Order: sequence, then structure tokens, then C-alpha cells
Amino acid sequence: MAREQIQVLNALDVAKTQWYHFTAIVIAGMGFFTDAYDLFCISLVTKLLGRIYYHVDGAAKPGTLPPNVAAAVNGVAFCGTLSGQLFFGWLGDKLGRKNVYGMTLMIMVICSVGSGLSFGHSPKSVMATLCFFRFWLGFGIGGDYPLSATIMSEYSNKKTRGAFIAAVFAMQGFGILAGGIFAIIISVAFKARFDAPPYSVDPIGSTVPQADYIWRIIVMVGALPAALTYYWRMKMPETARYTALVAKNTAQAASDMSKVLQVEIQAEPKKEEQAKTNSFGLFSKEFLHRHGLHLLGTTSTWFLLDIAFYSQNLFQKDIFSAIGWIPHAETMNALEEVYRIARAQTLIALCSTVPGYWFTVAFIDRIGRFAIQLMGFFFMTVFMFALAIPYDHWTHKDNRIGFVVLYSLTFFFANFGPNATTFVVPAEIFPARLRSTCHGISAACGKLGAIVGAFGFLYLAQNKDKSKADAGYPAGIGVKNSLLVLGVVNILGFFFTFLVPEANGKSLEDMSGENDEEDETTQELEQSHSHNNRTVPFV
Repeated sequence: MAREQIQVLNALDVAKTQWYHFTAIVIAGMGFFTDAYDLFCISLVTKLLGRIYYHVDGAAKPGTLPPNVAAAVNGVAFCGTLSGQLFFGWLGDKLGRKNVYGMTLMIMVICSVGSGLSFGHSPKSVMATLCFFRFWLGFGIGGDYPLSATIMSEYSNKKTRGAFIAAVFAMQGFGILAGGIFAIIISVAFKARFDAPPYSVDPIGSTVPQADYIWRIIVMVGALPAALTYYWRMKMPETARYTALVAKNTAQAASDMSKVLQVEIQAEPKKEEQAKTNSFGLFSKEFLHRHGLHLLGTTSTWFLLDIAFYSQNLFQKDIFSAIGWIPHAETMNALEEVYRIARAQTLIALCSTVPGYWFTVAFIDRIGRFAIQLMGFFFMTVFMFALAIPYDHWTHKDNRIGFVVLYSLTFFFANFGPNATTFVVPAEIFPARLRSTCHGISAACGKLGAIVGAFGFLYLAQNKDKSKADAGYPAGIGVKNSLLVLGVVNILGFFFTFLVPEANGKSLEDMSGENDEEDETTQELEQSHSHNNRTVPFV
């Protein structure tokens, strides 16, 4: 039988849902709000950057970013995020969650502002500055993944832990909405003040000089929510699980949580075995034996999900143009184009992205993480194949609405499915001293999938006929085959889900085996006291 759970941790597990839970969701969720805003707003302004900095005199269409520049501007933040997830995940276990939490926010604030400033006027210098700051912005955002998930899981009670961690992640949906709505407001305000003819009428006049301010304002406003949260993050006490299980200071944990829960928690006397707990490391055989398959499960499912999830950006622009939400570029001026793209993306976010996240929050503690993840991968597979197999049917003008409905359903089930659960589960199933690191590793594998999804498929989805491919790209396998590949990726995700254990309603220590670990150590110590004359093999 496992040793009794430390009293302060038990108090957290059985605590009623109260005000501090919601403040923790907002404080942790603001990082994700900013993260979604920052990663998302770049897709609103890439077209504008092409018009301003890559205008070609006499061209029939407005300037666009060359493929390598577009890939750099969009992809450099992913690379930063991946590095940040690994680095801050490790640091969160080494120094404590709270100590690192403020750092990531500060980086996000400084780099959001930096992204909107340019050193020099030439296209090269503007893009280089943008890419430099977006890499470090991604680095800060990356740190937010393992830290927010870990802090939320360690603050939560057993009954509603899944919903709380998912709610932090769901703040991304609001970040996406805020990005779209803010871009709409700014572009409408500028359009009213500085109107211009469409590109086909006046190529140069269609992009007013003031348009250069628009993208800078949109990018820099991302610093605001992060800056506003900084003070509250600094006031949060260290999580009790870190203080008690990793820093081994149960008295401090009890006093911190007494303030938070507003109940009296008795500090426990230090026991000898607490100082000598079994502390296997990440690269030990013991970790491999206990959690190796779990880590393989969380990393592989997140990797596979993000391949499918981030490839959506490729089809988005085609879909918007196809259903007539965004007219041809040459028929609009620069500000009109920003407005149209922002409006289309906000509508998609409202209709499929945001509801999907909140469905997860509502049901995750009722039907469990495992069921939601399996169901999500299953339906994503079904809808991807439904889009791919009769792809020619969907390209006809009359059938476009059907295509959009199926496409929206795919991403509804990504969010009411693996997109949310892959974030929740790694924060629940690993030991406290490795929790943040393992979440960081899982999230970094996800970002690797995002890079494959966003860039691999950018090239794969090109037309098989090189003359019909986008300017500057080699021939690919076509959209139909790309969708088939994505369907197969989702099937793999479905099967890898079976490696991940269900954490619904269980305490974090039961999930990670820390109670058993401490129990083993206790038994060993008791045996060694009673048989001082002989050595006892490790249990």
C-alpha cells in the first residue's frame, strides 16, 4: 500500500473549485493568449509585407514574399518555440516553476515590441530584424508551454484538473480571435483615413505609405497582454508539489497553500525517508521502465497531431479565395486585403476553433482524455479522407460550401480532441521533478510536427505540373495526395494514443508513481534499520 499522501497535496487534490483556480487559469492562460496572438497575427500581415517590400513595377499582381522569405518569417518562430520548450522545460524542474515563469513573459514582451521595429529600410534589413525578434519571441512562448501546463496541473484538484489545464490551452482561441478583431479595427480605421484605389487601377498608389505602420502596430500590441500579466505571475507562490516533492520543504508548501486555499494546513514533521527518496533521472533505466512508453506516447501523438494541425494554414488561403471571402489580390488595395483576410480568419476561429476548445473543457473530466483523443483522431481521419478521395468533386464551384463544412469539422475535432489532450496529459503522468522537462520534450516534438506540417506540406501540396505550381516552388504531389497523407498521419496518431495512460480523477502522485516510489524507499529504510547487520537489495 502506498505511503500516505503528504497532507498539503491531499488538501489541494480535494479542494473545492474556488476563486484562486480561476485566477490561476487567467494568469497561466494569458501566456497562451499572447502566444496565439503572436503566432497568428503574422499570417495576417505577410500579404501586406509582400506588397510593401516586394513590389515589382509593371507586375499584374501585387508583390508577395519570395518562398524562402515567407518560410523564414513564418517558420523562425516555430524554431524558437521548439528550443524554448526544451530549455525552459528543463529549467522549470531545476529552478522551480515560479522562478522561470516571469522570465518567459519578459522575453515575450521585449520581442513583441522588437518585432515591430526595424533596423534600416531595405526589405532585407526589415525581414532580418523581424526574423531575429520572432525567433526569440518563439523562445519565450516555448517556455510557456511546459510551465503553464505544469503550474496548472499542480494547482488543480483531482476532480476538475483536466478542465483547468484545457482551459489554459483554450485561451489560445481567444488570442486568435483578438488578433483577427484587432486587425479588422486597425485596417478599417486606416482605410477610412487613407483610402486608396485597388492595385489594378494604381499599382503604387494602392499601397499607402501609412500601411507600413499597420503591420508594426498589429505585431507590437502582442506585448500588452503579456506585460499586464507579469505582476500577477510574480505574486503567485511556487506550486506546493514542487516545494514539497522536489525542494523537499513541506513546511513552506503548507504555509504557501494555506494562504492560497485560505484554510489551515498543518506542516508535517520532516521524515527521514523524505530526504532519501528514490530519485531516478530522465535518462535512467528506471525512468525507461516506468515512463518510457508514456513519453513515447505523449511525444508521438503530439508530433503526429501537429503535422495535420499546422498543414491547415496551407489550405486556408485557397479555401477563402474559393468561397469568395477573399477576392483576387489585384482587385483590392493593401488595407482592404488586410481587412478581408482578418475577417475570414476571425470567422473560422469563431465557428470551429473556439467551440472545439471549450467542448474539451466541458467534457474532459466526464469522458476522460483517452476517449477524447481517440475520438478526435478518428474523426480527423474520416474527414481528411472525405476531403481527399472525392477531391475533384469539391473543386467545382457548387460544392465549395460542403468542402468548407468538412474542413471546419476536421479542425473542430482537432480542438475537441488531440490538440487539447496532448497538452493536458504530459502535465499529469510524470513525476514532479521531471514533469516540466517531459512536458517540454513532448511539446517540442509537437513543434517539430508543426514545422513538418507547415513547410513539408507547403512543398508537397504544390501542383504536380511545375508550370502550375506557385511562383518559386518545385512541383509537388498535389493537394489530393497531400490530404491522403494527412489522413494516414491521423491513423498513426489514433494507434499511438494507446500508449498513453488515463489520468482522469486520479491524483498526480498516483499517476506518476511517486507514492509507490516513496513507499518503496520507506520499506527499504525500515528493513535496513531492522537488519543492520546485512544489506537489503533495492526493492
